[in-house]
Order: sequence, then C-alpha cells, then structure tokens
Amino acid sequence: MYEQPSIPTGLIACYLIVIVIMIIALWKIFEKAGQPGWAAIIPIYNLYILLKIVGKPSWWILLMLIPLVNIVFSIWTANMLSKSFGKDEGFTVGLVLLSFVFYPILGFGSARYLGPFGDPVAFRAAQEQNSFDFEKNNV
Repeated sequence: MYEQPSIPTGLIACYLIVIVIMIIALWKIFEKAGQPGWAAIIPIYNLYILLKIVGKPSWWILLMLIPLVNIVFSIWTANMLSKSFGKDEGFTVGLVLLSFVFYPILGFGSARYLGPFGDPVAFRAAQEQNSFDFEKNNV
C-alpha cells in the first residue's frame, strides 16, 4: 500500500514561528507609523493600512488582486515602505527577497516613521500637484 509522505513536524513548527514573527513585526511597523497594530492580523484591512502608511490610494488594493500586476505593485509598495522609514533601495531589495529578515529589522529596529515618501513636505507637494481643482480650498 502506498503511503503519503508527511511534512516533518519541525518544518511546520519553523514555518509557524516565522509567521508569528512576521505578524508581530508588521504590528510594530503599523504602531511606529501611528496606525493600530491589531490591523496587521486582518487580511485585507492590513493592506489598506499599509497603503495608507506609504501614501498610496486605497484603490491599489484592487491592483494587488490582478495576477502579475500585483508583483509590480507589491514591490513598489515595499519600496515606498522603506522610503517612509528613511531606508534606501537596498533595503527594498531586502524587503522583497528576504522579507522574514527585513520586516523584523524595520519593526524592531531603530527606524523611525518619517511619513509617506520619507519626506512629508515632498509628499504634500506631490499630492497637491496631482489634485483636481475641486479638491483645493479656494475660498
């Protein structure tokens, strides 16, 4: 009789430990950015909060659901997250390729949240430049 190969218990335990560490790291990242940490455990809402932290519109969630397009926008979001904490593109590569190492570095390390784009003044300028006339307060 053929027997199904089983997944070793140690491998499952390591996987669960990594998942818990990632959730805690994302929780800390959210709190550093002034958002509720518990949002890290709610599946779609955590993406909404992450987009809010990096200064991108909430409709990007729909783009994250399209196959292949989601890869580009996920990398872009990781880049904006690293910029929001004052890190460079090298850190973005780490977030993308070794996320189980770099998200805890961002969450538990000394990085401070600087605002979307890492520069609140540049973020406001970009937002004002891309706004419609009816959004401006011309009273």
